[in-house]
Amino acid sequence: MNPNQTVEDESHPYITSASRRIQLLSLHLTPLPPSQPSPQVNMLICAKAANKLEVDKVSLSTYMRGKNRDIQEKIIEFFESRPDLQTPVGVSMNEHRELCMRQLVALVREAKIKPFRYIVDDPAKYFAITEAIGSIDVSLGIKLGVQFSLWGGSVLNLGTEKHRDKYFDGIDNLDYPGCFAMTELHHGSNVQGLQTRATFDPVTDEFIIDTPNDGAIKWWIGNAAVHGKFATVFAKLILPTHDSKKVSDMGVHAFIVPIRDLNTLQTLPGIEIHDCGHKVGLNGVDNGALRFRSVRIPRDNLLNRFGDVSRDGKYTSSLPTINKRFAAMLGELVGGRVGLAYASVGFLKISVTIAVRYSLLRQQFGPPEQPEVSILDYQSQQHKLMPMLASSYAFHFATHYLVQKYSEMKKMHDEQLVADVHALSAGLKAYVTSYTAKSLSTCREACGGHGYAAVNRFGSLRNDHDIFQTFEGDNTVLMQQVAADLLKQYKDKFQGGSLSVTWNYLRESMNTYLSQPNPIIARWESADHLRDPKFQLDAFRYRTSRLLQSVAARLQKHSKTLGSFGAWNRCLNHLLLLAEAHTESVILAKFIEAVHNCPDASSRAALKLVCDLYALDHIWNDIGTYRNVDYVAPNKAKAIHKLTEYLCFQVRNIAGELVDGFDLPASVTRAPIAMQSEAYAQYTHHIGF
Repeated sequence: MNPNQTVEDESHPYITSASRRIQLLSLHLTPLPPSQPSPQVNMLICAKAANKLEVDKVSLSTYMRGKNRDIQEKIIEFFESRPDLQTPVGVSMNEHRELCMRQLVALVREAKIKPFRYIVDDPAKYFAITEAIGSIDVSLGIKLGVQFSLWGGSVLNLGTEKHRDKYFDGIDNLDYPGCFAMTELHHGSNVQGLQTRATFDPVTDEFIIDTPNDGAIKWWIGNAAVHGKFATVFAKLILPTHDSKKVSDMGVHAFIVPIRDLNTLQTLPGIEIHDCGHKVGLNGVDNGALRFRSVRIPRDNLLNRFGDVSRDGKYTSSLPTINKRFAAMLGELVGGRVGLAYASVGFLKISVTIAVRYSLLRQQFGPPEQPEVSILDYQSQQHKLMPMLASSYAFHFATHYLVQKYSEMKKMHDEQLVADVHALSAGLKAYVTSYTAKSLSTCREACGGHGYAAVNRFGSLRNDHDIFQTFEGDNTVLMQQVAADLLKQYKDKFQGGSLSVTWNYLRESMNTYLSQPNPIIARWESADHLRDPKFQLDAFRYRTSRLLQSVAARLQKHSKTLGSFGAWNRCLNHLLLLAEAHTESVILAKFIEAVHNCPDASSRAALKLVCDLYALDHIWNDIGTYRNVDYVAPNKAKAIHKLTEYLCFQVRNIAGELVDGFDLPASVTRAPIAMQSEAYAQYTHHIGF
């Protein structure tokens, strides 16, 4: 569509708005004569495609797919060959739960794919497996994660050799399905506030697990309602003492608690299990509530990597304080956040692929007496979907970097690297899942009424993904952790301390980025300058540094009258903006790096185009911040806006190739509205035509 064309085309002055509208509507009712080209449901070439980049889709998809594509293809092929294991639309909750368990058993025992073996030794392969599994059925992906990453991961990461020897094989082959019982009815994010108690009895050499009140009931526990036989229960470790207090609270620890008989699946004495029932999404996962009434377990069931209790009731730990032990424990459980950030990008790729392909196929309106045009030729549709497509690529590279750092952390056990991965995973999990949740709705809307059909997947994707913003850490809480870490780095910088890898740019930012903006550079508006990665990254980091400096000053001011907690709450929205800005800086840095490292010239040119759109769209969306401090002059702001629109149009020209570059199997993007006319015909047949 010509962006300068108005509703009343100047070349047809005698056609009124009303008659023009009647003409357009009549095209929907009266077929065009055979002598004119009939509007087929196929990919349309944009009017200005002469400037279109040539993209080698094979090279692009090879660069994107990574080294674990083979095992992903094996998983997809296995489930495609088994119609009995495919999840039907409209499946009931109880049927879905049993189907998910059958799917998981088939994956492990028939396809011979053992995810648990990669948890520690090859996390990248484990996350690749979960991505493929999640594309089959998101509930299955979560159930797999509960079994291997949460229940199994807690045994591997918080236990010692005796626990691995006893439980590894049973977890690996699904003889020991289990749960991860951390969240309580009254405590989710505040894990240190958990109330479940594990009191040591030196007479019997056992721990007694108790739920002291209704608020301490373990809630939303995956695998608990139907299939779980064990649970890793997080509880306060209470030791008897001989002083006036009589007991000593050693902080939250993890314990292995059997909850069902291994053979009969009957609930064990002292255990109460309740079903959490139907949820907004993920109904293939059997979430339940657990209550413990004086349940006795052997002392050896304490997962004792960071703290142990001897036969005579003495506590020992290599870490001197409750807070350090707690931080070490949570640091070992960060894999769940890494997995959710990685999986969320998969949701975004699928939804963007469906929406882009539909927008290329779907035709509505057009110039008088001419065929209708693809709706992706409309600027409004481009502005909905092209920045989202760019973000999909940006998040892909950022989360792959996160997985790489997490893998290094598991091998090296470096304290600084652990802290860096903890903050990085918090930021990316929160940012990516929030963005994807909004994008799923936008993609549905971009597909009009057809996007509302269940068979076209947006509803199930949106509902299943929604909880990603809450579990493994509420997004608002996680972003506060990122902000707190940035403030710590800011403080350390002025005290001469070393900065962790992700925050190295702060070393320069306090001196360079916070100085008065250069009035000459602020007015540069050439496309070469605006597309220069240094300008883009400097702008992102400048914003982060300004926010960091200003919020640090505000906190110092308000803490004098409100105290530290009150000051933090007063500045909370400012802190969340800081965390968001920093996370965007990290994402852009990884995207720029990925563009530079791409070996194929055509793929590199396409990625550069997409990266420029990602960067300039973000700068334009926050142009007020840059204008307020004269970092960008008015003429430059206008140039950024124009160039962003141009890049959006250019990305539209290769949108089909870009979604193909994700290399998603056809069964993953199986929405009929995103396929060719034969599949579309099957879709209409499916609903009764």
